[in-house]
Amino acid sequence: MLIIHDVADPAVWKDGFDAASGLRKEAGEISYQVLVDHASPNTIVHFSTWQSIDQAKAFFQSDEVAAIRRKLGVKEPEFIYLNEVESGTL
Repeated sequence: MLIIHDVADPAVWKDGFDAASGLRKEAGEISYQVLVDHASPNTIVHFSTWQSIDQAKAFFQSDEVAAIRRKLGVKEPEFIYLNEVESGTL
């Protein structure tokens, strides 16, 4: 799962993201990584692994999560649902 967010205030977004960790875990998120665009610090990239794409879609498309995004000043994010082909470390 890859989400690209444009946020009004990265610190406010991060506080809300951290506060929602229990919701995300309960919904099926297994792991995550948060990155910031070097050239645009208000662009947040959230990469995460979920138990299933269906669980991720249900969570991110829910009214509850949409309300949280609005509260945190998130513009409409781009959601990209991915299937892993391969991973590794070099």
